[in-house]
Amino acid sequence: MVVSLKRRNGLVDFFYWIWDGLERTVFIGTKFSFPARFVSPFGFLGMLTFVIFVILGISGALLMFYYQPILDRAWDSVQKINDTVPYGFMIRNIHYHASNAMVLLAVLHMYYQYFSGRYKIRNEIIWVTGVVLGTVTILEAFTGYDIIFSERAELAISIAASLTNSMPVVGPTIRDAMFGSGFADFILRFYTMHVFLLPIVMLGLMAVHMPRFLVFDVPMVMAISGAIFLTGGVFPVDLGSKFEPTVPPGITVPEWYLTGIYAFLRTQYDKFVTGVLWPGVFIVAIAMTPFIDRYKKFSWKDRPIVTAFGITGITQVMVTTYWGFYITPDITKPLVARLVIDPIFFYLVMLLLIPIGFGFSYMMILLAKESERKAKLAASKAPHKSSPINLSGKWINWLIIGLLAFQVYLNIAAYNAALSGMKNFALFLTGLILMVFAGLFHLYRHGLNEAKKIPVPPPTEIESPKPLDGKEPAGSLPH
Repeated sequence: MVVSLKRRNGLVDFFYWIWDGLERTVFIGTKFSFPARFVSPFGFLGMLTFVIFVILGISGALLMFYYQPILDRAWDSVQKINDTVPYGFMIRNIHYHASNAMVLLAVLHMYYQYFSGRYKIRNEIIWVTGVVLGTVTILEAFTGYDIIFSERAELAISIAASLTNSMPVVGPTIRDAMFGSGFADFILRFYTMHVFLLPIVMLGLMAVHMPRFLVFDVPMVMAISGAIFLTGGVFPVDLGSKFEPTVPPGITVPEWYLTGIYAFLRTQYDKFVTGVLWPGVFIVAIAMTPFIDRYKKFSWKDRPIVTAFGITGITQVMVTTYWGFYITPDITKPLVARLVIDPIFFYLVMLLLIPIGFGFSYMMILLAKESERKAKLAASKAPHKSSPINLSGKWINWLIIGLLAFQVYLNIAAYNAALSGMKNFALFLTGLILMVFAGLFHLYRHGLNEAKKIPVPPPTEIESPKPLDGKEPAGSLPH
């Protein structure tokens, strides 16, 4: 027993020695907060985005063992990963859906900060670097699905090359640097940007953008990770058709975060204006928001003009995104006729969305503010009633036992599915395992918080027993 205690103390001292040695490093300079109860994930969407960035780094590093950035081997190597390499199907689906999740969470994080007015707390630099980081995130995802060199990737590469070339003065130079002399070496350049250059830029921006105090909610991290796994099992990513220069390409569209720009390009207006200038103006306008917003309050209801412009921008993004996906279903028409969007109708809708979206949003914000004022006034006069649902400790214990049993069953089912070659189902069950673990962890900490609320009765004095006749027993000391 003495030997084990000494070993234990030595191990603890060793960890303390490491922690003291890291005290002056950047890692220890960042303070991590682990919530003791459930908190809204909107406040730490940036942290969740960083977690997905780590998942992308790990899964991408595993894919690098088998991917070949060579023109005539890129698509075949991805097919080998998907069909032959052990667990390659799962890793590729995790990587693909995590990239989409990172873009989505980055956009949600930006708009949450926008509508909550967080950039007004002397966070102008954090806001600007966040906008740039979101743009680089889209470029990182763009280069990732291009290096497969499918028909879909070829369409995106052709559009990107033409847009880059349309930029005045510096366009041809940037095109030569990014795409090289043609198809022979652009894959290697895109691969270098995807796995090395852009991640370094993102890490540098994160070092400036991320605050010192970070919220790391374990159940939410597990839930987001499980959702990525689960989505990969339900919606496995398709390889697409291999691009063959001698075969006419079919009709395809870019990824969802690029279809808005694709809709503008399909109007056949000037490429630089529609594909470079307008997105650039949109990004700069968002980045300049902290310097334009002069409201003193933070709530979106107290900043009606800024909020209305934000809702109008989201509306335009959603409309153009849908328009970029839409293709005329009449297959009897020529390919160009099915893809081209009427520019007069398109830009007329875009122009009308500004006054209509802004006016309607502004009116609804004022109505919401007035309704909130009346609700607060009525609540102050009415008696306070609350009926919280509290689980007893017994029920919490039974739920934990039930979730543990379900977790064991899911692990066995996922293992059998993997052995049986049911890749989709195994990935789906793995995601479900992570989500059940998130619920189990949250229920456990909820039980700990409820146990702390139970008052402990003070110890009572134990009286000595007395005989039935009320007399003190012989030889006893007097009280």
